[in-house]
Amino acid sequence: MEKNPAGYVLAHNKNYCKYCPGYCCYRLPGSTLLIRAEDINRIARYFGISDGEVRRRFMEGKNTFKTREDGSCILLSNERMCRRCTIHEARPQQCRDFPYDKPCPYLENSELLDIIQPRVEQVLLPVNRCHGHSDLDP
Repeated sequence: MEKNPAGYVLAHNKNYCKYCPGYCCYRLPGSTLLIRAEDINRIARYFGISDGEVRRRFMEGKNTFKTREDGSCILLSNERMCRRCTIHEARPQQCRDFPYDKPCPYLENSELLDIIQPRVEQVLLPVNRCHGHSDLDP
């Protein structure tokens, strides 16, 4: 695995998350988001619905969110390029803790970024075009 230079500041700065297109919100093969009962209850309060309704609308199986065809979280907005989590204030603990006081693995590992970046671009390119930008803009 290729690593970025140790001086790569963004990978060590959690503030970067505010401007990230949500790399960690795309499910990779073999990975899962563990959603606990406390997370479900927090999300239910956020939406003003029951825990059961959260499970019905948003959950896949017992402990994870449904995903779209591209692997993105069902609660990720495709209408903006950063701050895409639609439930950021109520997000699950695992999302709150990521990247667990370590550098962002998507910025540290180019192979991982190469898997996720095309998915992000596929969704966000139409958003960019809707706002008067094109592939040719500097």
